[in-house]
Amino acid sequence: MKFTATPIAGAFVVEIEPHADARGLFARTVCDDEFARHGLNARFVQQSISRSVGRGVLRGMHFQAAPHEEEKLVRVTGGAIWDAILDLRPASPSFRQWFGIELSSHNHAALYIPKGVAHGFQTLTDSAEVLYQMTAPYTPAAERGVLWSDPAFGIAWPLADPIVSARDQSHPLWQ
Repeated sequence: MKFTATPIAGAFVVEIEPHADARGLFARTVCDDEFARHGLNARFVQQSISRSVGRGVLRGMHFQAAPHEEEKLVRVTGGAIWDAILDLRPASPSFRQWFGIELSSHNHAALYIPKGVAHGFQTLTDSAEVLYQMTAPYTPAAERGVLWSDPAFGIAWPLADPIVSARDQSHPLWQ
């Protein structure tokens, strides 16, 4: 696996190193030892999927509040998304900065998201399925979000006029 640091402290793009032959390919997607060498937690206690129907669907920006913060590994198993993360950790050198990357079932890349960093994505294809692996269980009372279009952050979403849920439209602006 190849780990590439992003501008967000503690966040990495994780790329597979496929072994291919006439039958297709094989690659590791998670290895505890490899993650540990990069200071990353690979002890995922929960996995979830989301399926979005329609190009331009936007989900985000979500995180879990203390003491239920989680690290996430996000990978696309069908279609393509533009994945965005936003650093909300006041003590971080990348506080209030965002990073975006295309993840797809073709490029097999994943994004490792540290605790305290909000996450969202926009679909680039008519259908997209996303696999989330988390280091802490989902806790509904700890669910938080910030508005995906908050001018305080200026996230440059790739597609205009996104399809956004009422819940995600109601997240507050950053103070």
